[in-house]
Amino acid sequence: MRLVIIGQAPFGRECLQALVNQGEEIVGAITVPDVPGAKKPNPFKELALELNIPLIQPKNLKNKELYEWVKDKRPDLLVLVFVTQFVSKEIIDLATYGGINYHPSILPKYRGGSAISWALINGEKETGVTIHYIDEGVDTGDIILQESVPIDFGDTTVTLYYNKLFPLGVRLVSEAVKLIKEGRAPRIPQDPRLATFQPALKPEHTVVDWRQMAVSIYNLVRGSVPIPGAITRLKGKDFAIVEASVQDTDIWEKPPRLPGEVLDVSEDGILVQAGLGSLLIRKIQSKETGKVNAADFAKTSDIKKGDLFESLVPRV
Repeated sequence: MRLVIIGQAPFGRECLQALVNQGEEIVGAITVPDVPGAKKPNPFKELALELNIPLIQPKNLKNKELYEWVKDKRPDLLVLVFVTQFVSKEIIDLATYGGINYHPSILPKYRGGSAISWALINGEKETGVTIHYIDEGVDTGDIILQESVPIDFGDTTVTLYYNKLFPLGVRLVSEAVKLIKEGRAPRIPQDPRLATFQPALKPEHTVVDWRQMAVSIYNLVRGSVPIPGAITRLKGKDFAIVEASVQDTDIWEKPPRLPGEVLDVSEDGILVQAGLGSLLIRKIQSKETGKVNAADFAKTSDIKKGDLFESLVPRV
């Protein structure tokens, strides 16, 4: 089959390399425009140029120039690997078998662009990868392949993605293309009754309400790194918690202190009372300091036992 690959970042590069290694015919590669002054190059673009694959970098995936470019390539299949924009139906229809997409969840649960984050924030015990056909909806197309992975209590968006969902996604993308080429790919409709959709994660979704259980706040922290982080406020200043651990998970005992009260400041970090249990803040990030150990932050910001963090209410 003649493939046009749309992607970016290391994941896009690894998928492109895997398809080349599998012997697929790559007739075109589409990626994002270069960012002026970017410190890191686009690895997907680098590999496409290295392999002499025709490349285009449109500002969006719905313009006339891109339509004509894809039409000229006469693709049998579009393969989307790390794509953050919608591809127009007109462009999808140019390919004999349409297009397929990688999505990091077990669809129809967690549709949307921040599926990994929301699964962690909601305390899920497993997630996975779905390869599905593209239609005009948001992650609503028929399923080709799915495989689940466990979510460990210590996982963050970074570890869950790079250690589990990244390598699994590369493998499943290659398998899906092979199945389509061999005429063996299933088309499994998604059950709309099981569907959930979460918005792209923004700072207003990740503010800390210290009245919640410590475990819930911990889930918020690990689901919101590296950005935007779990936003909290003390002494009129906002900052993000980017690393923490649960210290006390006894949910039956009424907390003896106020939610948000600093219980201790030590070399390990800042221990804070939650609605139930307590949370040890280990690393903090702010515009002024960047990412620093919470113990050092406490010294420079004069944070001490008895101080009270504000309970901010998320707007979801």
